[in-house]
Amino acid sequence: MKIKITILSILLLCTLIIPAHGFLGEKEYPRFFDEPWDHSPITVYIDDVNTPPHYSHTYRKAIVDATEYWETGGNGKLYYEPDFEIIDSPDADIYVMWVETMEEVTGAEDGVAGYCRPEISAGRFIRASIVLEVGDKRGLSWQQYGDANMEQIAIHELGHALGLDHSNDKKDIMYPSYEQRDNVNPLLLEKTYPIIIAIVLIAIGVLGYLGTGWLRYHKKIKSLEDKHIKK
Repeated sequence: MKIKITILSILLLCTLIIPAHGFLGEKEYPRFFDEPWDHSPITVYIDDVNTPPHYSHTYRKAIVDATEYWETGGNGKLYYEPDFEIIDSPDADIYVMWVETMEEVTGAEDGVAGYCRPEISAGRFIRASIVLEVGDKRGLSWQQYGDANMEQIAIHELGHALGLDHSNDKKDIMYPSYEQRDNVNPLLLEKTYPIIIAIVLIAIGVLGYLGTGWLRYHKKIKSLEDKHIKK
């Protein structure tokens, strides 16, 4: 009898624990809204006219690539398939612009590379503004973002514009941080590449000249020593 009671107690405990474990183990993905826009396509305006000094013309493609990321499935957490249309009008659904540094221009906290501010009416987005910085301070120096980094930031902020909140999964694009994948400014590299090559060639020439001069000087000293110093 005691054995039967023990078995029944274990089975009852299992029926209570297993569903609870399953319920607690399920992670509801954080969202502002399941489907924030009431129309399609979602229009996007990329403001590459009113730009900060260190803006790179290659950033526009980073935004286009970011829209394609979400159109082709994104991180798999959307309940709908977004369709974007890039238009040449600031009256678009999503307005994308750049500032030099978020902390200095917008007063954002250190480490914030961009933000999305939606306007909401009756549970729907009627407009969203995305602001991205072109660089950030790294220690004592200021560093501009490369294309890969800008694309990652844009994908994250577009995720907010599509209704997603921050994720607690570090591997998710909606996790509130980003990986510095490309620190080379493509525009700066494009403009300074010939100068860099010239500097390298000049440096090689100077080192070669100094090296040749030192060898000649060394040979001359050796010759004088052999001539005047008797062993």
